[in-house]
Amino acid sequence: YRFHGKHLSCDERAKARKLSAVRALFKYFFNKGLLDKDDSAKVPTPKLHDKEITRLDAEEVSDLINVAESGDGLTRHAAGYHSKTKIRDTAILTLFLGTGIRISELIGLDNDSFDFKENSFVVTRKGGNRAILYFSDEVKYALQEYIAEKSNDPKIPKDEKAFFRSMQYKRITVRTVEILVKKYSQIVSPLKKITPHKLRSTYGTRLYNETGDIYIVADVLGHRDVNTTKKHYAAITDDNRRKVANAVKLRKDEDPEE
Repeated sequence: YRFHGKHLSCDERAKARKLSAVRALFKYFFNKGLLDKDDSAKVPTPKLHDKEITRLDAEEVSDLINVAESGDGLTRHAAGYHSKTKIRDTAILTLFLGTGIRISELIGLDNDSFDFKENSFVVTRKGGNRAILYFSDEVKYALQEYIAEKSNDPKIPKDEKAFFRSMQYKRITVRTVEILVKKYSQIVSPLKKITPHKLRSTYGTRLYNETGDIYIVADVLGHRDVNTTKKHYAAITDDNRRKVANAVKLRKDEDPEE
């Protein structure tokens, strides 16, 4: 179809989303008695193929945090703001990569959400449920660095309870977090399109590789259905493919006495 003078086409996921909206509309009018039949039910849903999940490897994770701390590779414009945001940005990236929380959960954190004696914090999950999660000492250090910086900033409003704040001293927005993740990740891994959700995928994959327990991963990530977790985090990775590359022998080893 044409839009703003350009020829555009929908991929399978775009078709499925639009078909879902059309079906919902037809179903509503059919249930209200305004349509005699629901013709949208006759349209088949396009087959959706699984996409390869993009994630960072261990070296890229380390490089991402180092770049956030140092500012190496930033443009001149971005480097000008780096001194003001580097501690906050490092804390955000460390919390994403060390706990796998959602971006909505991160921006919803308040100053009283944390218990540093227990290395724990409270998040509001999808659906409004609250859950207690735990973090490592690496994450604790990054968070306390940010808290120390805030405590020395007289411009922070006393009545502002948001934990992560923007440069305007308001609760940080989803868009701001998305931009900072993109800014640093493009330096570390320019061929990968990294988003906050990809950082969540990175944590989920590494947690599964370390524990081998899909149920623990599902619980920590807040998945209601473990099948969702299996689909995304139990897939064969490049590391696993390398490990099994020599597992199948095509010829028997020759007897050294022959």
